[in-house]
Amino acid sequence: MTQSNRIKTWLPIGLAAVAIFFSSFTFVVREYEVALKLRLGEIVSDTYAPGLHLKIPIINQIRKFDRRLQTLDSQPERFLTIEKKDVIVDSYAKWRIAQPAQFLRSTGGNNARTSRLLSERINTSLRDEFGKRTIQEVVSDDRLALMEALTKNVNANAADLGVEVVDVRVKKIDLPPEVSESVYQRMRAERERVARDLRAKGAEAAERIRADADRQRTVIIAEAYKESEEIRGEGDAQSAEIYAKAFTADPEFYAFYRSLSAYRESFGQGGSVMVLEPDSEFFRFFRESSGQP
Repeated sequence: MTQSNRIKTWLPIGLAAVAIFFSSFTFVVREYEVALKLRLGEIVSDTYAPGLHLKIPIINQIRKFDRRLQTLDSQPERFLTIEKKDVIVDSYAKWRIAQPAQFLRSTGGNNARTSRLLSERINTSLRDEFGKRTIQEVVSDDRLALMEALTKNVNANAADLGVEVVDVRVKKIDLPPEVSESVYQRMRAERERVARDLRAKGAEAAERIRADADRQRTVIIAEAYKESEEIRGEGDAQSAEIYAKAFTADPEFYAFYRSLSAYRESFGQGGSVMVLEPDSEFFRFFRESSGQP
C-alpha cells in the first residue's frame, strides 16, 4: 500500500477521532436554552450564555432546559364558591423556568412531574380565590381582578419549583346541572323583579302624565268656556244695541219685522198646534195693515 493510499485511509478516521474528542470536551447552549453543569451529580454552574462551552468528560454532565414560555392546559376541576355551590372551571397557565438549579432539584427536569406539581398549585389558588366569591361575582364581576389575583398567588406558590408563572387564565366556567337550574331560577326571579319595578315606575309616570293632561284639559275647557261666554255676552250686547237702535229709528217697522219673525218661527214648525184668541195681539197684523184693530 502506497503512502498516498495510507493517508486516504487514515485521514477520515483521524478526523472522526478529533471530532469525537472535541465534542466530548465541549457543549453548545442555544439562545432558547438554559444549561446546568453537574460534577458527579452536584450542580456547579448554571450561568451559561448562548454559545460554545467546555466540560470534562465523564466527570461533568450537562442538563439543558427550554427557557421559553410554555403552556399548561389543566383539566376542568370542580371548586366551591363562598355559597358552597359547585362550579366547573377550565383554565390554563403560561410559565417558564426562572431558576434552573431549583427547577432541577424540585422536579428532576421531568416535564410530567413539573406539570403535575404546577397543576396542584394552580388548583389550590383557584380553590382559594373561588372560595372567596359568590357565583354571581365569579360569572358577572370583572374577570381581570380574578386573573391578576390567580397569577399572583400561583406564582408565589410555584416559587419552590424554580418556575415563574407569567399568566393564569380561566377559559370557561360552567355550572353543574343541579346548580344551573337554581341559578337560572334566581336570575329569572331577579329579572322579573326588575321588570315589575320598571313597570310600576312606568305606570306611575303614566298616571302622572294622564293626571297632568286631564288638568290641562279642564283648564283649557274652562278658559274656552269663559272666553265663549264673554264673546256671547258681547254679541248679545251688540245685538241688543242694534235692536234698540232699530226700534228707536222706526218703532212701527221694528214691531212689524219682529211679528213676521215670530210668524215664520211659529208656522214653520210642522205638526205644531197653537190655541190663541182671534183678537190676540199675536194676530194684530192679520187684521189691519197698520197693525191696528
